[in-house]
Amino acid sequence: MEKKLDLSKSVYDLVTEYPEVADIMKELGFSEITNKVMLNSVGKIMTIPKGAKMKGVSMIDIVGAFMKAGFTLTGEMPNLSGDDTQGASMPPSGVAAGNSASTVAATATAVKAESVETSANTVASKTPENSENKTVDSVQDTVQDSERVEQLKSFLKRLGTGEELGAVRDDFVSQFAHVEASEIMKAEQGLMREGTPLAEVQQLCDLHSALFHGSTIHEQMDAEHAKVEAVLEAQEKSQSVVTLVETVGHPLNRLTEENKALDALIVATKVKVASKTATVDDVNEVRQVSIHYAKKGDLLYPHLKVAYDISGPSLVMWTVDGDIRDGFGRLARAESIDDAWYEEFDGLLTRAQEMIYKEQNILFPICAENFSTEEWYQIYKDTEQYEEIFGVERVAWAEAESALAAKAAPTSGDSNTIALIGGSLTLEQLDAMLNTMPMEITFVDHVDINRYFNDGEKVFKRPTTAIGRDVFSCHPPKVEPIVRGIIESFRNGERDNVAVWLEKVGRPFYVNYMAVRDQNNNYLGTLELVQDMQFAKEHFARIK
Repeated sequence: MEKKLDLSKSVYDLVTEYPEVADIMKELGFSEITNKVMLNSVGKIMTIPKGAKMKGVSMIDIVGAFMKAGFTLTGEMPNLSGDDTQGASMPPSGVAAGNSASTVAATATAVKAESVETSANTVASKTPENSENKTVDSVQDTVQDSERVEQLKSFLKRLGTGEELGAVRDDFVSQFAHVEASEIMKAEQGLMREGTPLAEVQQLCDLHSALFHGSTIHEQMDAEHAKVEAVLEAQEKSQSVVTLVETVGHPLNRLTEENKALDALIVATKVKVASKTATVDDVNEVRQVSIHYAKKGDLLYPHLKVAYDISGPSLVMWTVDGDIRDGFGRLARAESIDDAWYEEFDGLLTRAQEMIYKEQNILFPICAENFSTEEWYQIYKDTEQYEEIFGVERVAWAEAESALAAKAAPTSGDSNTIALIGGSLTLEQLDAMLNTMPMEITFVDHVDINRYFNDGEKVFKRPTTAIGRDVFSCHPPKVEPIVRGIIESFRNGERDNVAVWLEKVGRPFYVNYMAVRDQNNNYLGTLELVQDMQFAKEHFARIK
């Protein structure tokens, strides 16, 4: 029986039809094909020619390998010679198995000649068919960047007025071949600048994703693979994110590995939810995603907002992260498990899976295109504070380790002595003393800028990248008004301290916010002290 390999089909479909395709692809350098999660997700929207382009693998090598394995190739594929001309169709009969390497080269030449001839004919005479084939690309090429963003805003506004998603998406597809992550970000920020409330943008977050990604509704996902593929094509243009994601130990590499593990866990958990065998233990396992979201909230979102004035997607995603995390928390605390519990669990799993898409195709590319190498080094250092989740271990990023080690250590000596009212200390002594105190110390100055965190293990993570930026940027949108209220009450003299008792990771903590004033009662800033009170709890339990 003849084995026909249609290059226009997805990798997933080809492997399903011919399992040996996976082994051939692996030998060609496509190691990801052995990852079932990647095959069952990206594999469903990725074709062999597109994968070859992303990986930089020659189509001539691919054609030769499949010919040797006895396949006849059919369908669409790009120019074998690797130039930028339009892809050509394989002849209906394909390439016969058993041909020599010279036949492969001849095929490449033939395809190239056909492509060049097609291009010449297009220039000489613009037929209706050629014009139709070029419509989308022509529209895209003639629309300037600002006009594209304005068009995207108009689509988002239509969604905001309640217009049916399908109608808006049809118009979008007719005018855009693909959309860049940065354009989505500019459109959402533009809406907020024009007065659209943040809460409304957040509420429509999933609809925005549905417009550009395909759909957040599970049953529509298969029908929207073409749009996911378009976004992946746009991501190909940014080699920076691909490089960083593939750099072992880099923060984006570790976050991506966590996403892969989370996606696999979601797929397995959804099976349990469908059969109504999922339990609170399953919820708690997925709840590890809170640590993943905390990394984004501490290390990525605030830095995008403060250092690069990119706040739209960050603010929206940050709030959605909180909604997902809180939802899992409610399920874990539920007194009983019923149909409504399973329905909510399934919905939250779907939202978490959608967030994986948004991170990989919107958030991470934006970070990769903006953050400097030195900023990534510092973010890498800050990731030490977080627990490992989903079995994804922290791996050393050799480049960052070398760069951080090369930084000159602070010197000590008489020239670094600080004279205080109660005596004098060297910088080394003062630093060691503050780090020895059994509490987390934060100081925010009189203009609300983070100026100091003491070192050591912390329950409330404080990335060093937050030093020098305003304290409000370090808090999720829901919490920011509370923080502003506390600090403002210190500034205007209404209060001198605010104390809070809370429980975290099963231990009691005493959090004390204190106004710092000089001898003339002028406000200098806010001091936050966080102390683990488990020792006191255990002490008083013993003496009762």
